[in-house]
Amino acid sequence: MSDTHTYTVPPGTRRERADKILSAAFPDHSRVAWQRAFEAGLVRRGDEVLDKKSELRAEDVVTFSHADTAPAELRAADIPLDILYEDEHLLAVNKAAGMVVHPGAGTGEDTLVHALLGHCAGSLSGVGGVERPGIVHRLDRETTGVIVVAKSDAAHRGLSEQFAERHLHKEYLALASGVPRLLSGVIESGISRHPIHRHRMTTGEGGKPARTDWKVEQAFGTQVSLVRCHIHTGRTHQIRVHLKSLGHVILGDATYGWKENISLPLRPERVMLHAERLIFLHPVTARQIEVRAPLPEDFRAMIAALTAASAKSASR
Repeated sequence: MSDTHTYTVPPGTRRERADKILSAAFPDHSRVAWQRAFEAGLVRRGDEVLDKKSELRAEDVVTFSHADTAPAELRAADIPLDILYEDEHLLAVNKAAGMVVHPGAGTGEDTLVHALLGHCAGSLSGVGGVERPGIVHRLDRETTGVIVVAKSDAAHRGLSEQFAERHLHKEYLALASGVPRLLSGVIESGISRHPIHRHRMTTGEGGKPARTDWKVEQAFGTQVSLVRCHIHTGRTHQIRVHLKSLGHVILGDATYGWKENISLPLRPERVMLHAERLIFLHPVTARQIEVRAPLPEDFRAMIAALTAASAKSASR
């Protein structure tokens, strides 16, 4: 149990439920944390144990403490992480290809969450009353790049609000088949689950609104282009399905129609998509944070091979 605190309801406060008054007075503690405190009988007015619906009046004196953070049910794993930014409230990781973000059916003890439990041992204040990292967004297994994680309830709430309200700036780099006719554009096709192939998404009427701004950063002959995508929404497979709708499937993305191309100088071993840049407001300090993830080795190797092949073709 945490330390006991005393709070006096300020003069002039209107009569209100205890949970509402206390959560407004102490915003660093989540509603879940207050609910656990009330359920554990840790909120009192004198000798009276309060529940969350008990009414408080001006100048009532309340003592409270919070239930201890429960240990995570998952086991921590000693997995190296590429940390791009870290402080007491959050951290940003450059996720490797092949790493699943969150445990689920069929996953082992090698997910990002397992790795974060190992890395953050002793520094997690608990999300929802459980000692665990707060995952506020995800990247597909094969996608590399920036992913931000909360270490506390306060950071988790703040980051979740920014993602939900789309107050962040997210940029990805993709190696796509072919070269678009235009150098830049906007895709605003709704995205929904494919009616037959349930592991895929599709564009069309009835889908959830989705917007992707894109521009060609570099063209490698007519075979491949490096495309920068700024997504305003965060739909499942958004960039993958939007680029497919444009007629330019991401290299290695067999789910959305990529087929082996023997004329490429290298064979892509995964979906060539990288979350390169994330800008957000720090959920506690309100300071703007910009995090960039360098391109992984396989992405850089593919670009180098494509550049060399393109130059050789042009010199003929």
